[in-house]
Amino acid sequence: MGNKLKTSKTAAKRFKISGTGKILRRKAYNSHMFFHKSASQKRRLENEPELAKGDAKRVAKLLGI
Repeated sequence: MGNKLKTSKTAAKRFKISGTGKILRRKAYNSHMFFHKSASQKRRLENEPELAKGDAKRVAKLLGI
């Protein structure tokens, strides 16, 4: 019987899985200093893009997928 893979807790906090199984990430520049950012920039930062294919494979392993 093989050992179970442990989920990397650091990766689990940074990425989430969409309903269709894609790995989503947050955008940079989205944590503080919002007073000097334009409304359009803040709106762009709201959406969570899909992780790049090469990175997704590595992160999926960390998430135990």
